[in-house]
Amino acid sequence: MLYLTADKFPVFVPFGVIGFYRYLWYCIRLIARYVYRPIPLPETPTYRADEDVTIIVPTIDAGEEFREAALSWLVGNPKEVIIVTEEKMRAPLQELADSVDPTRIRVLTVPFANKRLQMAHGIRNTTTDIIVFADDDAIWPPLLLPYVLACFEDQQVGGVGTSQRVKSCGNKMTVWEVLAGFRLTIRNIEIASATHIDGGIPCLSGRTAAYRTVILKDPDFLHGFTNDLWLGKYHLNSGDDKFLTRWMVSHGWNTYVQVCKEAELLSTMKPNWRFLKQVLRWTRNTWRSDFRSVFTERYVWTKHPYVCYTMIDKFINPLTLLVGPVLVSYLLYKSTKPVDQGGYHLPAWDIAVSYLVWLFCTRTLKVLPHLWYRPKDIIYVPVFILFGYYFAIMKIYALFTLHKTGWGTRSGIGDPATATTAAQNNNEKPNETNEPERSQSRTYDVEMAQNVNNPYRA
Repeated sequence: MLYLTADKFPVFVPFGVIGFYRYLWYCIRLIARYVYRPIPLPETPTYRADEDVTIIVPTIDAGEEFREAALSWLVGNPKEVIIVTEEKMRAPLQELADSVDPTRIRVLTVPFANKRLQMAHGIRNTTTDIIVFADDDAIWPPLLLPYVLACFEDQQVGGVGTSQRVKSCGNKMTVWEVLAGFRLTIRNIEIASATHIDGGIPCLSGRTAAYRTVILKDPDFLHGFTNDLWLGKYHLNSGDDKFLTRWMVSHGWNTYVQVCKEAELLSTMKPNWRFLKQVLRWTRNTWRSDFRSVFTERYVWTKHPYVCYTMIDKFINPLTLLVGPVLVSYLLYKSTKPVDQGGYHLPAWDIAVSYLVWLFCTRTLKVLPHLWYRPKDIIYVPVFILFGYYFAIMKIYALFTLHKTGWGTRSGIGDPATATTAAQNNNEKPNETNEPERSQSRTYDVEMAQNVNNPYRA
């Protein structure tokens, strides 16, 4: 830095300060992750999976990976698994469910494929105290359910998330799956540190997350969840996990994330270029939801200030990331000119090599936990660096295309507005059961406690 500023190029000083600031916060995250501890299993648990847990799985095209996932869910001994699909997929999914466990897996349908409507239909047909949403390819470790339920011992906790790791679709992970693995490694650090620092989280990932049923059965929630509009006219289908997380914050419920091996699920990612379409959809959802959290709803400012900081930081992150190569390019250009003609004394190769070494070292540090288990993936770090710049440009593109609310990677997803209208016209009602009393009594007590202690509820 001092060597560069000898050329009277003081602009590097503030950018050096910015770099120091960003990596200082990254070190704070690492420290917070190190001291974070998951909630241990209680000696006498209040909640039991076989009595209190329903797993809801919205899907339209579950394949053989569903069988492995379903078997892993049933190890935790939930009371019931509800598969919600569109009508034309009922027969093949019923056959698949029956081949796994016909007594505990039930298949329900909605008129059109729409994830939020499928989730809402499952909610209406649930009688247990806890609902766990899961993707049809999420493979759980044996103790995931007990560790998730442990968090609900605190009656103020309304939602619980888990950590994740990538499961390869084939015998060998593709470069796209490795990139996804790098991203999940960074995410696991971020959610653990955020949970430890101020108890918040930007998003309880929809791949697997648990909620108190009393929250989701609220008519206000169900209406808002299935009639979520961006700018008042673009109907949203994806981004359900972001909506659920914001609802927890705005209605006074706490959240927690169990980041530990006992609650770390395996999930498949797109093993080809379609992974980029997934990332684009997630990025648009993040922009829309974080704008609402920070500027519209604003509960996060006081309830989870650290999470609010991370959201604002992500707003400016693409610009700060792209400034680096721009300035280095300018330096390379100036280094080609003689010093007496305004050029810089530092050779171009010295600048380029220094910059590349810096990038490789810092990016490797960020994914070190992933490399600890898969050291051979270090060869993909250069690809991860290039993807980082691509992602910065993608984020800017996503910002200007937030009106595009399509799913992107699944052609079977119907138009949200059409599906919502069809579901409302269908006048669906929950199925009758023989044991609603226990669930109603316990959730009623929780609701009454929330009404007394919750400043956000009417």
